[in-house]
Amino acid sequence: MKESLSVTILGTSGGIPTVERNLPAIAIKKGREIILFDCAEGTQRQMGKAKLSVSRISKIFITHLHGDHVMGLPGILQTLSLLNRNKPLYIFGPNGLGAFIGAVKTTVEFTLTFDVYIKEITEGVICETNDYSIECVKTKHTISSFAYAFIEKDRPGKFHPKKAIALNIPRGPLWKKLQQGETIMLDDGIKIEPREVVDPPRLGRKIVYSGDTAPCDSVKRISKNATLLIHESTYGDDLKEKAIETNHSSATQAAEIAKEAGAQKLILTHISQRYSNPNELLEQAQKTFQNTLIAEDLMEIILN
Repeated sequence: MKESLSVTILGTSGGIPTVERNLPAIAIKKGREIILFDCAEGTQRQMGKAKLSVSRISKIFITHLHGDHVMGLPGILQTLSLLNRNKPLYIFGPNGLGAFIGAVKTTVEFTLTFDVYIKEITEGVICETNDYSIECVKTKHTISSFAYAFIEKDRPGKFHPKKAIALNIPRGPLWKKLQQGETIMLDDGIKIEPREVVDPPRLGRKIVYSGDTAPCDSVKRISKNATLLIHESTYGDDLKEKAIETNHSSATQAAEIAKEAGAQKLILTHISQRYSNPNELLEQAQKTFQNTLIAEDLMEIILN
């Protein structure tokens, strides 16, 4: 069975929460595992609304240490302790992340029931499993900040049960071996190659999250051929100068990154509270990159 992969955008506002928009956090769900990117205040409540279990968080990746991206971490740590978690939690982010979490542990009255492993990062591949890797690059912001790419490894091709049955391959371990690319031998000495019952491998999917950034080559580079690019769009083109001043991006600038990188889909997020109706941002971006959406809180994107 194909393992599911989905993205839930838990918060979409920049700087200040609004009635409609919580602050930044994104959850990637792969199978039963949940990976968080940024963790604003209210993230765990947003997860509850999205029916995502906080207990299933395995790793958290913080783009930078502005409060609107990190202030939900203390609550997550306390909740997991109240739930008697015993599995370790891995948290990645820029220099200073360890000091921030250390201050929480020494000043807030609760006892951690699990190990927290903190990795302060530099550019490159910072995490790798059998199924995916996480890569990061530095972005252009007012403090040290990173963009992340979730890069899924190539997936097995589609398995065809009817073909297996026609070749008299018994259900069970032999089917699994073929799905994993192994050649098998039947009891009668007949050799079966995986290509006889399994389609060619499928390319892994790639999800990129920019964090806060002005347009920069590093984000364009890491976004190359992304299945999904989630890029900040704090301002519209009317405030392009403000975007430059604060090292943020406009809607059109985010669209230009998506187009030049060859991304398949762009989602604009980190929307300034001044835009009660962000459709103007969408219209601006779509002039450059048609396959663009505006992020809404609790939006879920299922990747096939």
